[in-house]
Amino acid sequence: MAKPKKKDRSDGKQRVLIVGAGEAGTMIGREIVGYPEGIFNLVGFLDDDTKKWGTEIRGRPVFGEIKKLPRVVEEEDIDEVLITIPSASGNLIRKITDLCDSVHVKYRILPGIFAIIYGDAYVRQIREVEVEDLLKRDPINLDLRSISSSIRGKKILITGAGGSIGSELCRQVANFGPELLILLGHGENSIYNVQLELNLTYHHIPLIPVIGDIRDLDKMRSLFKEIRPQIIFHTAAHKHIDLMEQNPEEAVKNNIIGTKNLAELAGEYNAERFVLISTDKAVNPVCIMGATKKIAELIVYTTNNKYPETNFITVRFGNVLGSRGSVVGMFKQQLESDEPLTITHPDMERYFMTIFESVQLVIQATAIGDGGDILILEMGEQVKILDLANDLIRLGGRSEKDVPIKFIGIRKGERLREELFSEDEELIPTPIKEIKMARPASFNHEKTTRQIDKIIASANTMKINAMIDQIKELIPTYKG
Repeated sequence: MAKPKKKDRSDGKQRVLIVGAGEAGTMIGREIVGYPEGIFNLVGFLDDDTKKWGTEIRGRPVFGEIKKLPRVVEEEDIDEVLITIPSASGNLIRKITDLCDSVHVKYRILPGIFAIIYGDAYVRQIREVEVEDLLKRDPINLDLRSISSSIRGKKILITGAGGSIGSELCRQVANFGPELLILLGHGENSIYNVQLELNLTYHHIPLIPVIGDIRDLDKMRSLFKEIRPQIIFHTAAHKHIDLMEQNPEEAVKNNIIGTKNLAELAGEYNAERFVLISTDKAVNPVCIMGATKKIAELIVYTTNNKYPETNFITVRFGNVLGSRGSVVGMFKQQLESDEPLTITHPDMERYFMTIFESVQLVIQATAIGDGGDILILEMGEQVKILDLANDLIRLGGRSEKDVPIKFIGIRKGERLREELFSEDEELIPTPIKEIKMARPASFNHEKTTRQIDKIIASANTMKINAMIDQIKELIPTYKG
Protein backbone atom coordinates (compact mmCIF):
# COMPACT_ATOMS: atom_id res chain seq x y z
CA MET A 1 0.00 0.00 0.00
CA ALA A 2 1.41 3.37 -1.05
CA LYS A 3 2.14 5.85 1.71
CA PRO A 4 -0.42 8.72 1.70
CA LYS A 5 0.84 12.03 0.40
CA LYS A 6 1.47 14.80 2.89
CA LYS A 7 -1.45 17.22 3.15
CA ASP A 8 -1.08 20.87 2.24
CA ARG A 9 0.45 22.86 5.14
CA SER A 10 0.46 26.28 3.49
CA ASP A 11 -1.79 27.63 6.26
CA GLY A 12 0.82 26.70 8.91
CA LYS A 13 -1.81 25.04 11.13
CA GLN A 14 -1.72 21.81 13.12
CA ARG A 15 -4.02 19.16 11.66
CA VAL A 16 -6.04 17.76 14.57
CA LEU A 17 -8.37 14.79 15.02
CA ILE A 18 -10.93 14.85 17.84
CA VAL A 19 -11.70 11.55 19.58
CA GLY A 20 -15.17 11.89 21.06
CA ALA A 21 -18.00 13.42 19.02
CA GLY A 22 -20.26 14.06 22.00
CA GLU A 23 -21.16 17.36 23.60
CA ALA A 24 -17.64 18.20 24.80
CA GLY A 25 -16.04 17.25 21.48
CA THR A 26 -18.64 19.27 19.59
CA MET A 27 -17.86 22.33 21.75
CA ILE A 28 -14.14 21.99 21.07
CA GLY A 29 -14.78 21.49 17.35
CA ARG A 30 -17.04 24.54 17.22
CA GLU A 31 -14.36 26.69 18.83
CA ILE A 32 -11.63 25.50 16.46
CA VAL A 33 -13.72 25.97 13.31
CA GLY A 34 -15.14 29.28 14.53
CA TYR A 35 -11.70 30.77 15.13
CA PRO A 36 -9.92 30.76 11.77
CA GLU A 37 -6.99 32.72 13.20
CA GLY A 38 -6.16 29.83 15.55
CA ILE A 39 -3.34 27.31 15.28
CA PHE A 40 -5.55 24.27 14.64
CA ASN A 41 -7.15 22.88 11.51
CA LEU A 42 -9.88 20.42 12.51
CA VAL A 43 -9.83 17.44 10.16
CA GLY A 44 -12.58 15.32 11.71
CA PHE A 45 -13.82 13.11 14.55
CA LEU A 46 -13.80 9.53 15.77
CA ASP A 47 -16.50 8.05 18.00
CA ASP A 48 -17.74 4.57 18.91
CA ASP A 49 -21.39 5.65 18.53
CA THR A 50 -22.48 4.01 15.26
CA LYS A 51 -25.24 6.62 14.75
CA LYS A 52 -22.57 9.30 14.26
CA TRP A 53 -20.52 7.48 11.65
CA GLY A 54 -20.66 9.18 8.26
CA THR A 55 -22.25 12.34 9.67
CA GLU A 56 -20.65 15.78 9.85
CA ILE A 57 -20.08 18.13 12.81
CA ARG A 58 -19.31 21.74 11.94
CA GLY A 59 -18.63 20.54 8.41
CA ARG A 60 -16.10 17.92 9.48
CA PRO A 61 -16.67 14.15 9.06
CA VAL A 62 -17.02 11.53 11.75
CA PHE A 63 -14.69 8.91 10.25
CA GLY A 64 -15.90 5.98 12.35
CA GLU A 65 -14.96 4.04 15.47
CA ILE A 66 -11.99 4.84 17.70
CA LYS A 67 -9.97 1.79 16.66
CA LYS A 68 -9.62 3.39 13.20
CA LEU A 69 -7.35 6.02 14.75
CA PRO A 70 -4.02 4.74 13.33
CA ARG A 71 -5.37 4.56 9.79
CA VAL A 72 -7.04 7.98 9.95
CA VAL A 73 -3.88 9.54 11.41
CA GLU A 74 -1.82 8.14 8.53
CA GLU A 75 -4.32 8.89 5.74
CA GLU A 76 -5.19 12.40 6.95
CA ASP A 77 -1.65 13.33 8.03
CA ILE A 78 -2.78 14.20 11.58
CA ASP A 79 -0.39 16.20 13.81
CA GLU A 80 -2.30 15.89 17.09
CA VAL A 81 -5.19 13.94 18.61
CA LEU A 82 -7.50 15.67 21.11
CA ILE A 83 -9.31 13.29 23.49
CA THR A 84 -12.65 14.88 24.47
CA ILE A 85 -14.61 12.18 26.32
CA PRO A 86 -15.20 13.49 29.86
CA SER A 87 -16.83 10.22 30.96
CA ALA A 88 -14.05 7.99 29.58
CA SER A 89 -12.69 5.36 31.95
CA GLY A 90 -8.98 4.94 32.45
CA ASN A 91 -9.07 1.80 30.32
CA LEU A 92 -10.54 3.69 27.35
CA ILE A 93 -8.02 6.53 27.70
CA ARG A 94 -5.21 3.97 27.84
CA LYS A 95 -6.58 2.31 24.68
CA ILE A 96 -6.62 5.65 22.84
CA THR A 97 -3.12 6.66 23.96
CA ASP A 98 -1.78 3.23 22.97
CA LEU A 99 -3.27 3.70 19.48
CA CYS A 100 -1.65 7.14 19.28
CA ASP A 101 1.71 5.75 20.38
CA SER A 102 1.48 3.06 17.69
CA VAL A 103 1.63 5.76 14.99
CA HIS A 104 3.78 8.24 16.94
CA VAL A 105 1.19 11.02 16.99
CA LYS A 106 0.97 13.60 19.78
CA TYR A 107 -2.14 13.51 22.00
CA ARG A 108 -3.76 15.66 24.66
CA ILE A 109 -6.97 15.48 26.68
CA LEU A 110 -9.90 17.56 27.91
CA PRO A 111 -10.16 16.88 31.64
CA GLY A 112 -13.59 15.51 32.53
CA ILE A 113 -14.04 17.86 35.47
CA PHE A 114 -14.58 20.89 33.22
CA ALA A 115 -17.32 19.43 31.05
CA ILE A 116 -19.05 17.66 33.92
CA ILE A 117 -19.10 20.44 36.52
CA TYR A 118 -19.14 23.62 34.48
CA GLY A 119 -21.13 22.33 31.50
CA ASP A 120 -18.75 23.89 29.01
CA ALA A 121 -15.47 23.04 27.28
CA TYR A 122 -12.78 25.17 25.66
CA VAL A 123 -9.54 24.51 23.78
CA ARG A 124 -7.55 26.27 26.53
CA GLN A 125 -8.58 23.48 28.93
CA ILE A 126 -6.88 20.82 26.82
CA ARG A 127 -3.80 19.46 28.60
CA GLU A 128 -1.29 16.63 28.45
CA VAL A 129 -2.55 13.18 29.40
CA GLU A 130 -1.50 12.36 32.96
CA VAL A 131 -1.20 9.09 34.83
CA GLU A 132 -4.39 9.96 36.75
CA ASP A 133 -6.31 9.77 33.46
CA LEU A 134 -5.14 6.20 32.86
CA LEU A 135 -6.37 5.06 36.28
CA LYS A 136 -9.71 6.85 36.21
CA ARG A 137 -12.69 4.55 36.75
CA ASP A 138 -16.11 4.58 35.16
CA PRO A 139 -18.24 7.61 36.15
CA ILE A 140 -19.74 7.36 39.63
CA ASN A 141 -23.52 7.45 39.87
CA LEU A 142 -23.96 9.77 42.83
CA ASP A 143 -27.16 10.28 44.75
CA LEU A 144 -27.06 14.04 44.33
CA ARG A 145 -30.33 14.56 46.19
CA SER A 146 -29.03 12.96 49.39
CA ILE A 147 -25.72 14.84 49.11
CA SER A 148 -27.43 18.17 48.56
CA SER A 149 -29.83 17.71 51.48
CA SER A 150 -26.96 16.80 53.81
CA ILE A 151 -24.84 19.85 52.94
CA ARG A 152 -27.03 22.68 51.64
CA GLY A 153 -27.49 25.46 54.18
CA LYS A 154 -25.14 23.82 56.73
CA LYS A 155 -22.04 25.09 58.52
CA ILE A 156 -19.21 22.85 57.33
CA LEU A 157 -15.83 22.57 59.06
CA ILE A 158 -12.98 21.01 57.07
CA THR A 159 -9.78 20.25 58.95
CA GLY A 160 -6.60 20.07 56.93
CA ALA A 161 -8.37 22.33 54.44
CA GLY A 162 -5.09 23.35 52.82
CA GLY A 163 -4.11 19.78 51.99
CA SER A 164 -4.79 17.81 48.83
CA ILE A 165 -7.95 16.07 50.02
CA GLY A 166 -9.07 18.92 52.28
CA SER A 167 -8.86 21.54 49.54
CA GLU A 168 -10.73 19.31 47.07
CA LEU A 169 -13.39 18.74 49.73
CA CYS A 170 -13.74 22.53 49.98
CA ARG A 171 -14.29 22.81 46.22
CA GLN A 172 -16.81 20.00 45.96
CA VAL A 173 -18.72 20.89 49.14
CA ALA A 174 -19.01 24.47 47.86
CA ASN A 175 -20.93 23.15 44.85
CA PHE A 176 -23.79 22.08 47.14
CA GLY A 177 -24.43 25.48 48.72
CA PRO A 178 -23.36 25.32 52.37
CA GLU A 179 -24.27 28.23 54.63
CA LEU A 180 -20.64 28.58 55.73
CA LEU A 181 -17.27 26.92 55.09
CA ILE A 182 -14.70 26.93 57.90
CA LEU A 183 -11.19 26.25 56.57
CA LEU A 184 -9.01 24.93 59.39
CA GLY A 185 -5.32 24.31 58.90
CA HIS A 186 -1.94 24.65 60.53
CA GLY A 187 -0.11 26.17 57.56
CA GLU A 188 -1.06 29.75 56.78
CA ASN A 189 0.09 29.70 53.14
CA SER A 190 -1.99 26.67 52.16
CA ILE A 191 -5.11 28.04 53.88
CA TYR A 192 -4.57 31.44 52.27
CA ASN A 193 -4.29 29.86 48.81
CA VAL A 194 -7.46 27.80 49.22
CA GLN A 195 -9.34 30.82 50.55
CA LEU A 196 -8.18 32.89 47.57
CA GLU A 197 -9.27 30.22 45.09
CA LEU A 198 -12.68 29.71 46.72
CA ASN A 199 -13.32 33.46 46.90
CA LEU A 200 -12.79 33.68 43.15
CA THR A 201 -14.86 30.62 42.20
CA TYR A 202 -17.51 30.54 44.94
CA HIS A 203 -17.64 34.20 45.99
CA HIS A 204 -21.24 33.81 47.20
CA ILE A 205 -20.28 31.33 49.96
CA PRO A 206 -19.03 32.83 53.26
CA LEU A 207 -15.63 31.52 54.35
CA ILE A 208 -13.89 31.60 57.71
CA PRO A 209 -10.17 30.74 57.54
CA VAL A 210 -8.81 29.43 60.84
CA ILE A 211 -5.11 28.93 61.48
CA GLY A 212 -4.83 26.48 64.33
CA ASP A 213 -3.60 23.12 65.58
CA ILE A 214 -6.14 20.35 66.18
CA ARG A 215 -4.07 19.36 69.25
CA ASP A 216 -4.84 22.73 70.84
CA LEU A 217 -8.00 21.82 72.75
CA ASP A 218 -8.66 25.37 73.99
CA LYS A 219 -8.45 26.81 70.47
CA MET A 220 -10.67 24.07 69.08
CA ARG A 221 -13.22 24.53 71.87
CA SER A 222 -13.36 28.26 71.19
CA LEU A 223 -13.97 27.54 67.50
CA PHE A 224 -16.81 25.08 68.18
CA LYS A 225 -18.38 27.32 70.82
CA GLU A 226 -18.41 30.37 68.54
CA ILE A 227 -19.41 28.82 65.19
CA ARG A 228 -21.04 25.48 66.12
CA PRO A 229 -20.27 23.60 62.89
CA GLN A 230 -22.89 21.06 61.88
CA ILE A 231 -20.72 18.78 59.75
CA ILE A 232 -17.01 18.16 60.33
CA PHE A 233 -14.78 16.57 57.70
CA HIS A 234 -11.59 15.62 59.52
CA THR A 235 -8.76 15.22 56.99
CA ALA A 236 -5.89 16.69 59.03
CA ALA A 237 -3.35 13.97 59.80
CA HIS A 238 0.32 13.08 59.68
CA LYS A 239 0.59 10.62 56.78
CA HIS A 240 4.26 10.06 55.86
CA ILE A 241 5.27 6.57 56.98
CA ASP A 242 9.03 7.24 57.13
CA LEU A 243 8.74 10.49 59.07
CA MET A 244 6.30 9.04 61.56
CA GLU A 245 8.52 6.00 62.16
CA GLN A 246 11.21 8.48 63.24
CA ASN A 247 8.78 10.67 65.21
CA PRO A 248 6.18 8.27 66.66
CA GLU A 249 5.03 10.64 69.41
CA GLU A 250 4.04 13.20 66.75
CA ALA A 251 1.89 10.59 65.00
CA VAL A 252 0.13 9.99 68.32
CA LYS A 253 -0.30 13.67 69.14
CA ASN A 254 -1.72 14.62 65.76
CA ASN A 255 -3.62 11.52 64.65
CA ILE A 256 -4.90 10.39 68.05
CA ILE A 257 -5.04 13.46 70.33
CA GLY A 258 -6.18 15.76 67.51
CA THR A 259 -8.93 13.34 66.46
CA LYS A 260 -10.07 12.85 70.07
CA ASN A 261 -10.29 16.61 70.61
CA LEU A 262 -12.42 17.16 67.54
CA ALA A 263 -14.66 14.13 68.03
CA GLU A 264 -15.41 15.04 71.65
CA LEU A 265 -16.19 18.65 70.72
CA ALA A 266 -18.45 17.52 67.85
CA GLY A 267 -20.46 15.54 70.38
CA GLU A 268 -20.47 18.25 73.07
CA TYR A 269 -21.69 20.91 70.64
CA ASN A 270 -24.30 18.68 68.98
CA ALA A 271 -22.85 18.53 65.49
CA GLU A 272 -24.93 16.49 63.05
CA ARG A 273 -22.04 14.52 61.57
CA PHE A 274 -18.37 13.94 62.18
CA VAL A 275 -16.47 12.28 59.33
CA LEU A 276 -12.99 10.85 59.82
CA ILE A 277 -10.90 10.36 56.69
CA SER A 278 -8.96 7.15 57.31
CA THR A 279 -6.56 5.00 55.30
CA ASP A 280 -5.94 1.41 54.28
CA LYS A 281 -2.76 1.63 56.39
CA ALA A 282 -5.09 1.36 59.43
CA VAL A 283 -6.03 -2.22 58.52
CA ASN A 284 -3.82 -4.68 60.41
CA PRO A 285 -1.27 -1.85 60.72
CA VAL A 286 2.47 -2.51 60.60
CA CYS A 287 3.61 1.14 60.84
CA ILE A 288 3.07 3.76 63.53
CA MET A 289 1.12 5.96 61.13
CA GLY A 290 -1.31 3.13 60.37
CA ALA A 291 -1.58 2.19 64.03
CA THR A 292 -2.46 5.75 65.05
CA LYS A 293 -5.05 5.97 62.27
CA LYS A 294 -6.56 2.67 63.47
CA ILE A 295 -6.77 4.16 66.96
CA ALA A 296 -8.39 7.26 65.46
CA GLU A 297 -11.05 4.93 63.98
CA LEU A 298 -11.58 3.41 67.44
CA ILE A 299 -11.95 6.89 68.94
CA VAL A 300 -14.65 7.79 66.41
CA TYR A 301 -16.44 4.49 67.03
CA THR A 302 -16.40 4.83 70.84
CA THR A 303 -17.37 8.52 70.73
CA ASN A 304 -20.42 7.56 68.68
CA ASN A 305 -21.64 5.53 71.67
CA LYS A 306 -21.06 8.47 73.99
CA TYR A 307 -22.94 11.05 71.88
CA PRO A 308 -25.87 9.33 70.13
CA GLU A 309 -27.23 12.63 68.76
CA THR A 310 -24.19 12.99 66.49
CA ASN A 311 -23.42 10.56 63.65
CA PHE A 312 -19.72 9.63 63.79
CA ILE A 313 -18.58 8.07 60.52
CA THR A 314 -15.24 6.75 59.26
CA VAL A 315 -14.43 6.71 55.54
CA ARG A 316 -11.47 4.49 54.66
CA PHE A 317 -9.65 4.35 51.33
CA GLY A 318 -6.22 3.83 49.75
CA ASN A 319 -3.66 6.08 48.11
CA VAL A 320 -4.76 9.24 46.37
CA LEU A 321 -3.03 10.17 43.12
CA GLY A 322 -1.65 13.70 43.11
CA SER A 323 -1.74 14.15 46.88
CA ARG A 324 1.20 15.78 48.60
CA GLY A 325 4.05 13.35 49.07
CA SER A 326 2.54 10.79 46.70
CA VAL A 327 4.83 8.47 44.76
CA VAL A 328 3.68 10.08 41.50
CA GLY A 329 5.00 13.47 42.61
CA MET A 330 8.34 11.90 43.56
CA PHE A 331 8.60 10.13 40.18
CA LYS A 332 7.88 13.38 38.33
CA GLN A 333 10.61 15.18 40.26
CA GLN A 334 13.06 12.40 39.49
CA LEU A 335 12.18 12.49 35.79
CA GLU A 336 12.63 16.26 35.64
CA SER A 337 16.05 15.89 37.29
CA ASP A 338 17.08 13.02 34.99
CA GLU A 339 17.52 10.77 38.00
CA PRO A 340 16.66 7.07 38.22
CA LEU A 341 13.14 6.32 39.44
CA THR A 342 13.39 4.74 42.89
CA ILE A 343 11.01 1.92 43.84
CA THR A 344 11.25 -0.12 47.02
CA HIS A 345 10.40 -3.51 45.48
CA PRO A 346 9.39 -4.72 41.97
CA ASP A 347 6.24 -6.37 43.38
CA MET A 348 5.10 -3.41 45.49
CA GLU A 349 1.38 -2.72 44.89
CA ARG A 350 -1.04 -0.09 46.11
CA TYR A 351 -4.66 0.95 45.72
CA PHE A 352 -5.00 4.24 43.86
CA MET A 353 -7.82 6.68 43.22
CA THR A 354 -7.82 10.23 41.91
CA ILE A 355 -8.41 13.05 44.38
CA PHE A 356 -11.59 14.08 42.56
CA GLU A 357 -13.06 10.55 42.67
CA SER A 358 -12.14 9.94 46.31
CA VAL A 359 -13.70 13.20 47.46
CA GLN A 360 -16.87 12.53 45.46
CA LEU A 361 -17.26 9.26 47.33
CA VAL A 362 -16.35 10.78 50.71
CA ILE A 363 -19.18 13.28 50.31
CA GLN A 364 -21.57 10.54 49.18
CA ALA A 365 -20.54 8.33 52.10
CA THR A 366 -21.21 11.21 54.46
CA ALA A 367 -24.74 11.56 53.10
CA ILE A 368 -25.65 7.87 53.43
CA GLY A 369 -23.67 6.93 56.55
CA ASP A 370 -25.15 6.39 60.02
CA GLY A 371 -23.48 6.72 63.38
CA GLY A 372 -20.72 4.17 63.91
CA ASP A 373 -20.43 3.23 60.23
CA ILE A 374 -17.04 2.46 58.74
CA LEU A 375 -17.47 3.07 55.02
CA ILE A 376 -14.91 1.73 52.56
CA LEU A 377 -14.45 3.16 49.08
CA GLU A 378 -14.20 0.69 46.21
CA MET A 379 -10.62 1.17 45.00
CA GLY A 380 -10.57 -1.36 42.16
CA GLU A 381 -7.50 -3.55 41.71
CA GLN A 382 -4.16 -2.74 43.29
CA VAL A 383 -1.67 -1.17 40.88
CA LYS A 384 1.99 -2.17 40.66
CA ILE A 385 4.22 0.79 41.46
CA LEU A 386 6.56 -0.43 38.69
CA ASP A 387 3.72 -0.20 36.14
CA LEU A 388 2.90 3.29 37.41
CA ALA A 389 6.52 4.33 36.88
CA ASN A 390 6.55 2.96 33.33
CA ASP A 391 3.30 4.81 32.53
CA LEU A 392 4.87 8.08 33.67
CA ILE A 393 7.95 7.45 31.56
CA ARG A 394 5.80 6.79 28.48
CA LEU A 395 3.52 9.79 29.06
CA GLY A 396 6.64 11.94 29.31
CA GLY A 397 7.52 10.96 25.77
CA ARG A 398 10.46 8.79 26.80
CA SER A 399 11.28 5.11 26.48
CA GLU A 400 11.60 2.72 29.39
CA LYS A 401 15.14 2.05 28.09
CA ASP A 402 16.03 5.73 28.56
CA VAL A 403 15.06 5.95 32.26
CA PRO A 404 16.73 3.62 34.76
CA ILE A 405 14.67 2.21 37.65
CA LYS A 406 16.44 1.54 40.94
CA PHE A 407 15.02 -0.83 43.57
CA ILE A 408 16.00 0.37 47.05
CA GLY A 409 14.37 -2.24 49.31
CA ILE A 410 11.27 -2.25 51.52
CA ARG A 411 11.47 0.31 54.32
CA LYS A 412 10.42 -0.11 57.92
CA GLY A 413 6.64 0.09 58.25
CA GLU A 414 5.95 -0.90 54.62
CA ARG A 415 4.40 -4.05 53.15
CA LEU A 416 4.06 -5.28 49.59
CA ARG A 417 0.27 -5.08 49.44
CA GLU A 418 -2.34 -3.13 51.38
CA GLU A 419 -5.76 -4.22 52.66
CA LEU A 420 -9.00 -2.26 52.80
CA PHE A 421 -10.65 -4.32 55.53
CA SER A 422 -9.59 -6.92 58.07
CA GLU A 423 -10.78 -10.51 58.43
CA ASP A 424 -12.82 -9.72 61.54
CA GLU A 425 -14.82 -7.02 59.73
CA GLU A 426 -18.05 -8.01 58.00
CA LEU A 427 -18.52 -6.27 54.62
CA ILE A 428 -22.04 -5.06 53.84
CA PRO A 429 -23.22 -3.46 50.57
CA THR A 430 -24.71 0.06 50.53
CA PRO A 431 -27.07 1.72 48.02
CA ILE A 432 -23.96 3.11 46.26
CA LYS A 433 -22.05 0.23 44.64
CA GLU A 434 -18.70 2.01 45.00
CA ILE A 435 -19.11 2.16 48.80
CA LYS A 436 -19.11 -0.81 51.20
CA MET A 437 -19.75 -0.78 54.94
CA ALA A 438 -17.51 -2.66 57.35
CA ARG A 439 -19.06 -3.88 60.56
CA PRO A 440 -16.20 -4.12 63.08
CA ALA A 441 -15.74 -6.90 65.60
CA SER A 442 -17.11 -6.12 69.04
CA PHE A 443 -14.74 -4.74 71.65
CA ASN A 444 -14.83 -3.31 75.17
CA HIS A 445 -15.40 0.43 74.73
CA GLU A 446 -14.44 1.38 78.29
CA LYS A 447 -11.25 -0.67 78.27
CA THR A 448 -10.30 0.71 74.83
CA THR A 449 -10.83 4.28 76.03
CA ARG A 450 -8.61 3.67 79.07
CA GLN A 451 -5.87 2.20 76.86
CA ILE A 452 -6.05 5.20 74.49
CA ASP A 453 -5.80 7.61 77.43
CA LYS A 454 -2.62 5.83 78.60
CA ILE A 455 -1.10 6.14 75.12
CA ILE A 456 -1.91 9.85 75.07
CA ALA A 457 -0.39 10.38 78.53
CA SER A 458 2.82 8.64 77.48
CA ALA A 459 3.09 10.72 74.31
CA ASN A 460 2.55 13.96 76.23
CA THR A 461 5.32 13.07 78.71
CA MET A 462 7.65 11.74 75.96
CA LYS A 463 7.70 8.21 77.41
CA ILE A 464 8.17 6.79 73.93
CA ASN A 465 9.00 3.18 74.83
CA ALA A 466 5.96 2.93 77.11
CA MET A 467 3.82 4.54 74.42
CA ILE A 468 4.95 2.00 71.80
CA ASP A 469 4.28 -0.91 74.17
CA GLN A 470 0.79 0.43 74.92
CA ILE A 471 0.02 0.74 71.21
CA LYS A 472 1.19 -2.86 70.66
CA GLU A 473 -1.13 -4.00 73.43
CA LEU A 474 -4.11 -2.22 71.85
CA ILE A 475 -3.22 -3.04 68.21
CA PRO A 476 -1.60 -6.53 68.17
CA THR A 477 -0.60 -6.44 64.47
CA TYR A 478 1.62 -3.43 65.12
CA LYS A 479 5.07 -4.74 66.14
CA GLY A 480 6.89 -1.41 66.47
